[in-house]
Amino acid sequence: MKINTKSKKVNKAWLNDHVNDPYVRLAQKEGFRARAAYKLKELDEAFQLIRPGQVVVDLGSAPGAWSQYLRRRFAPKVAGAGGAATGELDGTLIALDILPMEAIDGVQFIQGDFREDGPLNELETALAGRPVDVVVSDMAPNLSGIPSTDAARIVHLVELAVDFSIRHLRPQGALVAKVFHGAAYDPLQALFRQHFRVVKAHKPKSSRDKSAETFLVGIGLKKTGA
Repeated sequence: MKINTKSKKVNKAWLNDHVNDPYVRLAQKEGFRARAAYKLKELDEAFQLIRPGQVVVDLGSAPGAWSQYLRRRFAPKVAGAGGAATGELDGTLIALDILPMEAIDGVQFIQGDFREDGPLNELETALAGRPVDVVVSDMAPNLSGIPSTDAARIVHLVELAVDFSIRHLRPQGALVAKVFHGAAYDPLQALFRQHFRVVKAHKPKSSRDKSAETFLVGIGLKKTGA
């Protein structure tokens, strides 16, 4: 029973940290579904990524905090109850996740696995040939605890996001992807440098100190063969 007791203590400690987290409190106050909204906010402010009128694809969107932030950027002067943006959307937002996501006004949501052809084809159909200005990816695999396996899963998801971006981004477009420090980090940085003119790594202040996550930002596609 010692293991269970320890587990309960760990869970209690995590819950206490979560409840007292300033970004959790701020998210509740401002009507965001998760504190993750502030990670994208910091990335946007650091690199000037999001502007009204754009076409943006949100990969790994559930529970919807990033889509909420994007929605507000596309309707900056209109806010409803709880801070939710309402009214006409100046831009196009398409979100995709393997998990269900509660509807957000103006956001087209596709439920499916980005690793499979069906949901990817549905996403491409939704774009209807329009070039994408920004791809944001908060996708992360279920981790097994086996470093080599987890690194391969992380790399695969980011490779898919990069491949999608190569095929759909405007030449001056941007990709933001969550990665993790570890065996997969250097290969993914190299992948970004291979395909983007500007590559930056950024760990938002709202990302927990204990978390190994960081975000790679690629801006401006390199020409084929460059």
